[in-house]
Amino acid sequence: MKKRVCLLPLAMALAACGPSQSTTPAPAKSAPAPAQSTPAKPAAAPIDQPEKPLPPQSANDLTAHKLDQILAGSWRSEANKARDQYRHPKQTLGFFDIRPGLTLIEITPGAGWYTEVLAPFLKGNGVYIAANARPSNPDGEAARNANALQKKFEADPAQFGEAKTIQFDSKAPVFGAPNSADTVLTFRNVHNWVMADTAPLMFKAFFDVLKPGGTLGVVDHRAAPGAEMEKIKGSGYLPQDYVIKLATDAGFKLEEQAEINRNPKDTKDYEKGVWTLPPTLTLGDKDRQKYLDIGESDRMTLKFIKPMPEQH
Repeated sequence: MKKRVCLLPLAMALAACGPSQSTTPAPAKSAPAPAQSTPAKPAAAPIDQPEKPLPPQSANDLTAHKLDQILAGSWRSEANKARDQYRHPKQTLGFFDIRPGLTLIEITPGAGWYTEVLAPFLKGNGVYIAANARPSNPDGEAARNANALQKKFEADPAQFGEAKTIQFDSKAPVFGAPNSADTVLTFRNVHNWVMADTAPLMFKAFFDVLKPGGTLGVVDHRAAPGAEMEKIKGSGYLPQDYVIKLATDAGFKLEEQAEINRNPKDTKDYEKGVWTLPPTLTLGDKDRQKYLDIGESDRMTLKFIKPMPEQH
């Protein structure tokens, strides 16, 4: 197991144009010079498509550059962009090895904060799938989020026209054919499954849908060291070791853990749990500035791998 903070470099390949050429008239009364053929000047290569094959690091750089362009996209609201400082999407997705060509399933994307990044990133070269729980209440939060996400896709086909959606049964989750996905990601959802006692089923379903060697990326609110699960179960925070055990019990191997989404200001001892902090601010105006100054929660960032089958 390795532990690191992942930062991606940014580079972009640009083609150079040769110097301009001029033609000098022949001296007066001299014989015409023999005709010469001048090779055509090669056209400048378009941005992001260099003429020579890219070494691996350059491919990573261009992925980072594409993420920069998407994070600056006009389809993202200013409120969502303001949360980049807490959610660190570029570094987080780099840590999870997100790249073009993947079949990626995002579990319970909510209102679509990460969807606005992932779906445009994979459009044209990859598959993005939003997996939502089948709503039990047609007027509940799950139903509202699913409807809002579908409307988002329909309203902006230029960015979301290729995005797919599926629904799953929380008590018997299935996310697709076995061994069909390259990556499964879930952001700030495990605590909900723990409170609903469905977390082991969810992690087993992640394992089943991923290809051998596939990646499971998990981000969630991290409890204080030594916190007892039963005492904090309703707070929204989870012991990191508990989440790791959920994944490894399902068959995953912990590949890496990062401190990308760490927040040392988070004291994790609020009467209303993690929802006291932004973006929820469940206490309203009470001590509002105090919680704004703390920022969003301290979060674990964990990367798991589905092991390859053993060769006999």
